[in-house]
Amino acid sequence: MSQPQLEIQLVALVVAAACALPGVFLVLRRLAMLSDAISHAILPGIVVGFFLTDDLNAPLLIVAAAATGVLTVVLVELLNRTRLVKEDAAIGLVFPALFSLGVLLIARYADDVHLDTDAVLLGELAFAYLDRFEVAGLDLGPKALITGGVALLLNATFIALFYKELKLSTFDARLAATLGFAPTVLHYAQMTLVSVTAVVSFDAVGSVLVIALMIGPAATAYLLTDRLDRMLYLSVGIAVLGALLGYNLARVLDASIAGSMAACIGLVFGLTYLLAPERGLLAIWQRRRTQRWHFATKMLTIHLQQHEGEPEQDRECHVGHLQEHFRWQASFADRVVQQAQTNGFVQRQGDALHLTEAGRLLANEAVVNRR
Repeated sequence: MSQPQLEIQLVALVVAAACALPGVFLVLRRLAMLSDAISHAILPGIVVGFFLTDDLNAPLLIVAAAATGVLTVVLVELLNRTRLVKEDAAIGLVFPALFSLGVLLIARYADDVHLDTDAVLLGELAFAYLDRFEVAGLDLGPKALITGGVALLLNATFIALFYKELKLSTFDARLAATLGFAPTVLHYAQMTLVSVTAVVSFDAVGSVLVIALMIGPAATAYLLTDRLDRMLYLSVGIAVLGALLGYNLARVLDASIAGSMAACIGLVFGLTYLLAPERGLLAIWQRRRTQRWHFATKMLTIHLQQHEGEPEQDRECHVGHLQEHFRWQASFADRVVQQAQTNGFVQRQGDALHLTEAGRLLANEAVVNRR
């Protein structure tokens, strides 16, 4: 593996981990689309920062972009508080307006400057290793790797320092405010870090992959665990896995690296959504299927218990009568009876059904629970 290939993968891994950490809290707070809004709306901040410094590499661009990201959050919340529009509509109103403003500023005043809106959206990791970070003539590596590493360090440090406060404010903001944890301050601090992470990732991966890296791994991890600490670790691991798979897929297909990474993250989410042990579609289907049979077995035991010792017991406790009484199909009724026999709730003599002691206990428990 050549040095450029190694550096491209390192940039992808660092950026993926940096984006995945704040993404967990965005997903938990149901603010996933806010990452889309911020990643697009900070474009005018970059343009204004360039106008002030006349330098695309000036740190002020990051500051201006982060400030625009926070402004986006403020505007969305102000619109939402009016009760005239919902939060999703507020996001849909604010970020297109700010992003369009950035595009207009570029077209009108920076047409001859390399501020390419396509690059902002899509990025190009293949060229990330060419932009080097040098200090006193010493090459320290790709600039995207350094800035991404700083963003990762900032996010990890912030979460480590304020983990308890973040956990409480995420799940119960009112209790956090009552205990004096200032959830509003934490919220805006997080949004500032989201903005900083997005802008330092722009040049390498573009806003589309930033969104995918922030939301995809966190949403996937949420399907696998209910614990915040595990969700953070899983989110970073899934983001790194998606980055590695995406890079190798791009090499095989000779396609966009950022696009391949986003596709792989989507694929990992899709597989998890299907196969997750508790929240996956297959697990839900199996659970509902089991509940259906269990419920049918309970209904059978209750029915048999109600007619024990009655003159019409022979008819009511006949296998063929179940189809009429419960409106079950013959095949379904036979399977319910077989399952009840297998579990020791029912004994069958010809087509006549009789409860066992275990079946009577199940029927009594079902009746008590229904009351």
